[in-house]
Amino acid sequence: MPNTPRPPRRVTIPDVARHAGVGQATAARVLGGYGSASAATRERVLAAAAELGYSTNAVARSMISGRTHTLGVVVADVENPYFARAVRGVTDVAAKAGLQVVLANSDENGETEKSAVQMFIERRVDGLVVAPAAAEHGHLDKAVASGIPVVLLDRVLTGAELDSVVVDNRGAAKAAVARFTGAGHRRIAVITSASGDEDSVRLAPGADIWTTTERLTGYRQALRAAGIPREAELIRHTGYDRTWARSAVLDLMSSDDRPTALFTTDNVATLGTLDALLDLGARIPDDVSVIGFDDAEWATLVRPRLSVVGQPVQELGGLAADILVRRINGSTARPRRHTLRTTYLARESTGPAPVRLRRLAVPGE
Repeated sequence: MPNTPRPPRRVTIPDVARHAGVGQATAARVLGGYGSASAATRERVLAAAAELGYSTNAVARSMISGRTHTLGVVVADVENPYFARAVRGVTDVAAKAGLQVVLANSDENGETEKSAVQMFIERRVDGLVVAPAAAEHGHLDKAVASGIPVVLLDRVLTGAELDSVVVDNRGAAKAAVARFTGAGHRRIAVITSASGDEDSVRLAPGADIWTTTERLTGYRQALRAAGIPREAELIRHTGYDRTWARSAVLDLMSSDDRPTALFTTDNVATLGTLDALLDLGARIPDDVSVIGFDDAEWATLVRPRLSVVGQPVQELGGLAADILVRRINGSTARPRRHTLRTTYLARESTGPAPVRLRRLAVPGE
């Protein structure tokens, strides 16, 4: 029977110490990055480690230094281009600070988020960036109590004493819908994952998140400012789901008194909306005007090009990481909300309200 080769043995600190001709305690100080050692000794130990292929034990080092040099990030959907760009902003800033990023996905599920946060606490990350899906913040308070600072990304949790990085969602939505009313539109629908009472701004379980609730409030304020009565049938709560958004728009646009303008509160709802309008043979903006929230890359690839509310997404992620790095380094500034500006990008999907409604081709007829 042939001899089975033994797996290579892991190089240890005593191995490095013998190779460098120093004591184990000295080698440990140099490799762990703590304590003192002469320049010559440090150079000799590091050279020995390189020759032997020694790999630093991050767990052991963290027990000595109290730092793991890692950040935990919890976002709603890593496949969503919005969160992909935000995470890129986090990683760019983290890398400059010598920090690695570990990513978790919540799928907009509060319990999944809580499990991810607990995992990061157990792994002793140095800080957390969280786009909260959970309605309460006890798990985040627990992280802070254990010495792990937390920064909220994209959303706010009422009552939480945490830094947050957001945009002016309510003001941006109000300004976008005002463009419809200024162009003579009276039947303006909104496709949203939020719900709630007319003037409420809250974070509720499930699909109701602060961001989209703020945008829905801005929509209602724009209608009120224009003297347009709010009509419940023009507010469609679809959850964070493209298929549901498509179905909602098909239903809306099949009515004899269909809307002439559609406002979508996120890029998933926008995709579902465009899918439905394509099936209906609707001409944008002749039959219906469309404004989406967030400037996805494909917004300029569709025809007509989509008018949107643009967000500084990568800047949001970068600012969240920058605040977190300052907290890790000892900042004791009072937590606050950091609000960045949006930009309305006027393209080709908006126009004046049509004088007459053209009959659309309802799928299946």
